[in-house]
Amino acid sequence: MSARGESPFSPRTVLGMVVVGAAAFLAFLWFVGAGMTGGNTNNGQATVGGRGLVGYAAMADYLERRGYAVSRVQSKANLKQPGLLVLTPPHFINGQDIAQLVARRRRVGPTMVILPKWQPVPLNPQANPKARQGWIALGPPMAPVWNRFHDDIAIDIKPMRAGGKTARWTGAGAAGELPAAENVMSGKGDNVIPLVIGDQDARILAGYIGNDGGRTDALDAIAETDFEIEPGEDDGLYPLVFVFEPDLVNNYGFADQANAQLAERLVRASLDGAEKKVMFDLTLNGFARSQNLLTLAFTPPFLAATLCLLLAAVVTGWRSFNRFGPPRLATRVLAFGKRALVGNAAGLVRRTRRLYLVAPPYADAARDRLARALALPQRLDAAQVEAAIDRALAARAPQAEPFSQAAARLRAARRPLELLRAAQALHALERTLKR
Repeated sequence: MSARGESPFSPRTVLGMVVVGAAAFLAFLWFVGAGMTGGNTNNGQATVGGRGLVGYAAMADYLERRGYAVSRVQSKANLKQPGLLVLTPPHFINGQDIAQLVARRRRVGPTMVILPKWQPVPLNPQANPKARQGWIALGPPMAPVWNRFHDDIAIDIKPMRAGGKTARWTGAGAAGELPAAENVMSGKGDNVIPLVIGDQDARILAGYIGNDGGRTDALDAIAETDFEIEPGEDDGLYPLVFVFEPDLVNNYGFADQANAQLAERLVRASLDGAEKKVMFDLTLNGFARSQNLLTLAFTPPFLAATLCLLLAAVVTGWRSFNRFGPPRLATRVLAFGKRALVGNAAGLVRRTRRLYLVAPPYADAARDRLARALALPQRLDAAQVEAAIDRALAARAPQAEPFSQAAARLRAARRPLELLRAAQALHALERTLKR
């Protein structure tokens, strides 16, 4: 075998190309598996990814800094996990979709629904060169249209204090200001228990769904130092909280520290001592993605198998770069020449484990060679030839085994060791007669 010529690339160069390519491919798989190939959630809308006035990025960031485990959910399968689920549906959506999602959550964990109010208007980058991505201008307010989802709750938008005066809210022994007093959204219903009210006319800015009116007792409880959400008749149902005025908890309202503290109190009261886990839904905002095999590969417990596979690939690649000596040219499967032909035939017989089939032809070949060496007549048959060989062997070596017996023993042999010993004995007799 001859060695190939020197490679035009050094091992370090090839290794670097392989490592960079593999890292890029793995990064691509991870981005696909993590669902980062979809649209940008910072699109100016009222979502957890929105960094404009109507978004809730500030609320999510604040809760994370306060020790809550905050996640942005884009898979409907993850909505079945325990913890507080925060829904931020848009203005126009099928209310039945929200109703089905909330109904499934009532036995899994608490749910908070933040209603939309403002219609955002994207800023023109040419007219506003300092504007960043996701920044918007506030359009006219509008109540959401969610038919077949708590149609018993009436939504109203009207000024709380006209003439540029500050609108204030009260709840849990705290108070704060709303950023826009001219357009304040509130809700009203027989089963809506208030949590946050306006200080002027006690309109409900945030509340939860109860099993009876309970409005008088709830209004008395507004002055307490913290929220207390009472469970329903069925202890297996988790609370459903409505935030009718989104400026209490959106980025617009988070400019006031009191509003940020109010948002955490609402979350803490909804969890009611449970694990500090908050999930912001993005499926109702058009960012839902289905769970595929690639996503599962980067999700526990399948992540362990994926890491083992990657480690095996790294070890295999490293071993290929540390091979002993230069690569060799591949040899022919079937070599030229009689010796190669015999070797191939012998290898085939050995592989098929049919060595005993070689014994009769070997004995016949030895008999024919001795017949020619002793100049025996060609008219003799096989038995006569072996008898003549036995007479010649007896004359030359009386103590030797007759040729016919050695040939018969070789033809009857089946095991490799028996074949070898019989063939050696026949070969020794052949040498004795040819000397």
